[in-house]
Amino acid sequence: MPYGIVHHFAGGTKSQYEASIAAVHPAGGALPKGQTFHAAGPSAGGWTIVAIHDSKASWEAFRDGILKPAMSKGIKGGFTSPPQETAFEVDSVHKS
Repeated sequence: MPYGIVHHFAGGTKSQYEASIAAVHPAGGALPKGQTFHAAGPSAGGWTIVAIHDSKASWEAFRDGILKPAMSKGIKGGFTSPPQETAFEVDSVHKS
């Protein structure tokens, strides 16, 4: 079952997002293994990222193997604090 993650970085900026994504995503704009969708943009009070993974397990593998280690070391120019996270099982997906 697909699994969705919403991260809101209070006070986050586009430049912090770009530095952070460069550190945790494959080069050339590709998505990490298991991720099927990624959207990001400015939102009230910061920056919000929405990611859909093909399963909760693929999200956890990315989170534990790539995202958390990179963020705990610090990403030069990246987000400086953890996000507010909302996770959900994706019940339906509609495409145009």
